[in-house]
This record gives sequence, C-alpha cells and structure tokens, in this order.
Amino acid sequence: MSKRVYLAIDNGTSGTICLMDNDGEVIFFIKTPKLIEQSYTKKKGNISRIDSVKLKEIFVKNITHDMSVMAFIERPMVNPTLFKTSLSAVRALEATLVILEDLRISRQYIDSKKWQHELLPTGTKGSVELKKASRDIAIRLFPQFTELITKHKDGDALLIATWARRVAW
Repeated sequence: MSKRVYLAIDNGTSGTICLMDNDGEVIFFIKTPKLIEQSYTKKKGNISRIDSVKLKEIFVKNITHDMSVMAFIERPMVNPTLFKTSLSAVRALEATLVILEDLRISRQYIDSKKWQHELLPTGTKGSVELKKASRDIAIRLFPQFTELITKHKDGDALLIATWARRVAW
C-alpha cells in the first residue's frame, strides 16, 4: 500500500516547497530553487525563474515509488495592475506544472484565503500581518525549521501541507 504524501507549493520564485507525509512528518522544506538571468526585454534588468533542473532533482530524490503524491499549488496572483509580478508568477507556475506533469504527480490549486482561514487567527488581514502570522504559526508547529522560516519571512508551504493533510485529501 502506498503512503500518502502532500507536496505543498507556495507558487513563485520567492516561495517555498514542502513535502509532508500523512503523519505530519516533514520530508523536506526548501526555498524554491531559482535562477536569476538577464531579462528578455530591451530594457536592462533581470528576471527570476524556477531552476527546473534542480527542482526536478529534488522531487526525484525525495519522492519514492511507494508514495501516493498530491501537489497543492497556491494559485498565482494575477493582477493586470501588477504586470511584472503577475508575469513572474505565471512563468513560475508553468515551469512547476511541466515538472509535475513529467513526473506524473497529481495536483490541485488552493487559494491562499482557504488555508489561511483554517490556520491563521481570525481577523488577520493585510500582507504584513498575514506574513507575520504565517511565520509565527509555522515556527510554533515546526520549530526545527525556525532558521529557514525566519530568513524567508513566512512558513506558507509548511502551512499549506498542514492544511492539505488535515482537510483536503
């Protein structure tokens, strides 16, 4: 019988990724591997991209044949008034989807409000408050990752995996 595991993806090049088993044990929790390269536009600048080779290697190394995996991907923020940010989020999503499809990993999307409603204190609003609450709760639940959570400033992937394990699948 295969072991159920939850692959939580805080979408984007500045996100995190967590693989958690059905008992709540974290198999890995990492910052999303990324590359910085020159932009494709005429204007001088850089873009960040998912390091798809490295990300696929991490998945292949940690996801074994005896695991039944479901990926929970936080829906990317797409807002026409934030064009560059939206474009980056969509590029990151596409790179991640290609890897998941190649590895035949099932997936579903999750809106941040859904897992935040279950795990963050009622009335927490605004980007700064949400990040702080995510950080504080993730550190409380997963103190072994305090350094990475603090450095990254949130524990979203850990909390998405926790929500998925409790509620979703």
